[in-house]
Amino acid sequence: MNNITNHMPTAELQAIDAAHHMHPFSANKSLGEKGARIITRAEGVTLTDSEGQSILDAMAGLWCVNIGYGRDELADVAARQMKELPYYNTFFMSSHVPAIALSQKLAELAPGDLNHVFYASGGSEANDTNLRMVRAYWAALGKPEKFNVISRKNAYHGTSMGSGSLGGMASIHSQGGLPIPGIHHIGQPYWYLEGGDMSPEEFGIMRARELEQKIDELGEDKVAAFIAEPIQGAGGVIIPPSTYWPEVNRICRERDILLIADEVITGFGRTGEWFGSEYYDIQPDIMTVAKGITSGYIPLGASIVSDKVAEVIGRDDFNHGYTYSGHPVACAVALENLRIIEEEKIVDHVRDEAGPYLAEKWHQLADHPFVGETTIVGMMASLALTADKSSRKPFKAKPGTVGLMTRERCFGNNLIMRHVYDRMIVAPPLVMTKSDIDVLFERAVQSLDEAYKNVKDAGLLETAD
Repeated sequence: MNNITNHMPTAELQAIDAAHHMHPFSANKSLGEKGARIITRAEGVTLTDSEGQSILDAMAGLWCVNIGYGRDELADVAARQMKELPYYNTFFMSSHVPAIALSQKLAELAPGDLNHVFYASGGSEANDTNLRMVRAYWAALGKPEKFNVISRKNAYHGTSMGSGSLGGMASIHSQGGLPIPGIHHIGQPYWYLEGGDMSPEEFGIMRARELEQKIDELGEDKVAAFIAEPIQGAGGVIIPPSTYWPEVNRICRERDILLIADEVITGFGRTGEWFGSEYYDIQPDIMTVAKGITSGYIPLGASIVSDKVAEVIGRDDFNHGYTYSGHPVACAVALENLRIIEEEKIVDHVRDEAGPYLAEKWHQLADHPFVGETTIVGMMASLALTADKSSRKPFKAKPGTVGLMTRERCFGNNLIMRHVYDRMIVAPPLVMTKSDIDVLFERAVQSLDEAYKNVKDAGLLETAD
């Protein structure tokens, strides 16, 4: 067997990795020189690297390992399905039991009339599906000019040409000719940095009404849909003011605009509800899911579609799909993952135990001289690093400089906490216990202390003018 085992020396693994493996969102030359951290196994909420270090994973992989690592049940289901039916497509008037059963289960769990499922391999593919589906929907109704889709600046909806365009991140748009035509971006509901002298409630209304202004600018008869995450995840866990989503719901309904809720991160328990749409009473026509649907054990994404949209799309061929749409192994694993979430009452655990305890600890970090704001919903939280608690002004240094320095101290203290510019964010496995949260808090305080000293010593503890 041509196999690389975990007991090879770290330096040798790093050298092979640098020679042949192109990492996502990385400057591979400098990463190769430094050497990637090699993760060899995981259990519960803890990773182990090739040097034997135990690392608390406060990001649940990439927001996805909701039930934690090392659940044999998912491996057993995958093996059984591989032996029974390892693959078949759902093109050519065919179907199979795992896709049928999972579709029924998702329709049962999803809010409102979201009763139909179109499968993909992940969130990027699913959002590409959504882009085509909303345009096909209006075309089928004799309104092909309803083509434009509105999104938000600093949103993340994936990195393919379609989904990367739907997102509003300048770093993604700077490479590869994005955004593609017909996609427009409005302001994000980020009060801390962008709210000025307005109250959060006033700011939430103002940012929601930017949607209405953009619809008027483009023409209501030219706009197909608005897409947004209930809480912006990769944008920095940006939790919208309480006034934001009710106003967006109103605008979409009154102006005949389809609403796409991107629940790739907020789905399957992270907010303390099954979906972020339930937490905020969002009424989507399409919901994007991925990540937590299988707890990241195997790739799977989906668009969960309302009766209204599915009925129109179903009138004719929808010339769209993927080789792995509804892959039987992925669907079987998803079903087992959802069984575990239900039977072990993991959503209740987030709402009633882990979420409130993490919030109690997280908000204590607001007393740190380096922290300007702490925000949290369920098991996703962020804090704003600051040089001046009173002003909310950004650092004078290039955005992300201080955040990266802080992330490095977190990694050095065996805590996976991510930075987005100068916000620090966590989204741990939903099964975290109070003792796990205590460890997270202790390592976070230590890392903030060390980073604060390093930033101060480097002369970077200054605000922008």
